[in-house]
Amino acid sequence: MFKNKVILITGGTGSWGYELVNQLLDEYPKEIRIFSRNENNQVEMKRAFQFDPRLRFIIGDIKDERAVSQSFIDVDYVFHLAALKHVTVCEEQPYEALKTNIIGTENVIHAAIENKVKKVIYISTDKAANPTNFYGFTKSIGEKLAIHANLLSSHTKFVCIRAGNVLGSNGSVIHIFKKQIKDKEKITITHHDMTRFFLTLEDAISLLFKAARESQGGEVFVMKMPSCRIKDLAIVLGKAYGKDKNIEFEELGVRPGEKLHEILFSEHESLNTVVYDSNYYVILPSIEINGLKDCYRDCRPVELKSYVSSDHLMTHDEIQQMLEKGKFIS
Repeated sequence: MFKNKVILITGGTGSWGYELVNQLLDEYPKEIRIFSRNENNQVEMKRAFQFDPRLRFIIGDIKDERAVSQSFIDVDYVFHLAALKHVTVCEEQPYEALKTNIIGTENVIHAAIENKVKKVIYISTDKAANPTNFYGFTKSIGEKLAIHANLLSSHTKFVCIRAGNVLGSNGSVIHIFKKQIKDKEKITITHHDMTRFFLTLEDAISLLFKAARESQGGEVFVMKMPSCRIKDLAIVLGKAYGKDKNIEFEELGVRPGEKLHEILFSEHESLNTVVYDSNYYVILPSIEINGLKDCYRDCRPVELKSYVSSDHLMTHDEIQQMLEKGKFIS
């Protein structure tokens, strides 16, 4: 699919971008363009990939419509990763979140259609389902824009993916907890009962490739992923990194906009969700996209009323296995 193709990744200098580029290079692309606004991150990434000539780095901001449009010339596939992602930042600076996550996405859609891109994969989050914070609202609107864009063009397809927390990504609680164990022998958590979905970075990229290769345009792909209490995750990390320490826990309280439990698809969305295979669900759109539902007519509807992180929680042993798989503990 990607052989001899030109691929563009917005916001591609983060942890998702590194792993995506790493796996895409094995697909023999003609060129991978990394579009982001952080010069230092681009320089570091260029060095990390040993100045691979197939990588082209473009300084730009997705809020700049002209810069986005110019970077999309002759592009075949787009992975739209760029966004303001921290819940607290988006709560405190909603105008910036709106401009980046919504207007920036609109710019990506226009540029993709204008330049006849084959497919755009929009990276969303579990916070987009029944959103309670500004970040979640912006990503939910981004999904709606991307899905609706399939009605605007016959040659460019748009598909979304939803993921939970990626282990070890920038800002991950893994790094925070490890530092607290090392420096303070105390772990701070927001609430003892808080739960989250988790997946490894490799699984996250598998989700991107699945959507890129097998989508028709207009769907939301959701990977079946494990969930656990944040406190249980901290306990397992405490045992691994603080074996000779008496680790204490301090509860800080739920931050503005945070949920106790996340949702990968809501009760309303479950009415349009099908079981795609043993590892994936597909949420079909509420709007009519010609021929899309026929492509999934052989898939059975989900039996879940909603997909909530508080259901089917991992045990400590299962959390340890997940962390070992992600190479966070040995």
